[in-house]
Amino acid sequence: MQKVEMTAQGRVQGVGFRWGVYSLALEIGGITGRVWNNDDGTVTILAACADNARMAKFIQEIRKGPTPFSKVSYLDVHLANFEPYKDFKISN
Repeated sequence: MQKVEMTAQGRVQGVGFRWGVYSLALEIGGITGRVWNNDDGTVTILAACADNARMAKFIQEIRKGPTPFSKVSYLDVHLANFEPYKDFKISN
């Protein structure tokens, strides 16, 4: 199972970005994790998926910006070690 932590910078707060990430995870399917806003204006995403192709598509779509008003200027993606979640949720 591939597990990644991503930090998105750019216009990612106040534009429905977290909801877009959540919807994208459900649309692609097989992706579990969490997404939340950070105090510094970035958004963090923890995601796990058994299918590497699905994870690659998820990351690619996040880079594009999952909502019409979002703009990702930088996406830091690295492998992470966390206990996989059973679903995908927006956290506060």
